[in-house]
Amino acid sequence: MKFAAIDIGSNAVRLLFMEVFEFENAGETVFKKDALYRVPLRLGEDVFTKGVISDEKISRLIDVMIGFYHLIKAYKPVDYLACATSAMREAKNREDILEKISENSDIDIEIIDGKREADIIYSNHIAEKLDPKGNYLYVDVGGGSTEITLISKSKIIDSESFNLGTVRILNNKHDKNEWKRMKNWLQKNTPSFPSLMSIGSGGNINKIFSLSGEKLGKPIKYNKIKKIYKELSFYSYKERIKKFGLKSDRADVIIPASEIYLSAMKWADIKKMYVPEIGLADGIIHLLYEKQKNGK
Repeated sequence: MKFAAIDIGSNAVRLLFMEVFEFENAGETVFKKDALYRVPLRLGEDVFTKGVISDEKISRLIDVMIGFYHLIKAYKPVDYLACATSAMREAKNREDILEKISENSDIDIEIIDGKREADIIYSNHIAEKLDPKGNYLYVDVGGGSTEITLISKSKIIDSESFNLGTVRILNNKHDKNEWKRMKNWLQKNTPSFPSLMSIGSGGNINKIFSLSGEKLGKPIKYNKIKKIYKELSFYSYKERIKKFGLKSDRADVIIPASEIYLSAMKWADIKKMYVPEIGLADGIIHLLYEKQKNGK
């Protein structure tokens, strides 16, 4: 079975195609990524500074969605879902944008709140694949917000969304109290869970993991993340692109992203983080598969 997912984030817009294989004899389901398309529109740059998405970026977003529509039409998935997060849910002109996208591309978009975003991300069930009896803190850092989910024995204990995102911080449009709120939430909710480890998702932590040289499937230590963060911070934006091979829309946001991951780990007293290279789009695929499997 083939599925498609669209993630309209504050920094980039993504289209993920995935095929799902069911092995009945082994009782196993395998999710295989076929293709990922990513366009760095940075919608949050408009929303977090002006409260609305500009006509120029609306036009670009519509063009992207028309392109995505044709790719989906060619791929012929069983089902697909398009979700928009922080930037779109805060844009005052969001309803007008949704209407224009629907009219031009025939794609309907669901704007999701922070809790649903966290729930969809958790749909990947990555904690169960690591240690179903373990305690984990799932940290997903986006352009507009950070979703944190506390998991114990494969069950969600609690989750919270914080308006701390890379694009928001870069534009200095975040409430400083959000840092305090995140710290208080972590220090209140995590002490009861021993041997807590973190699971990080988002393009920035994927890049940090790649720079670390760690083997896939192995966790990266807090001190290693901090070391990479300090090294990245030492260089200018252009130097990061040249020296570390970062994309232009990654070279700036990777700094605030590192600060969010490191802060979360520090306040929860976590020493290691797993980086499975999954995110919201992967979670959407899992939701679509479960929907198809259950005939809903």
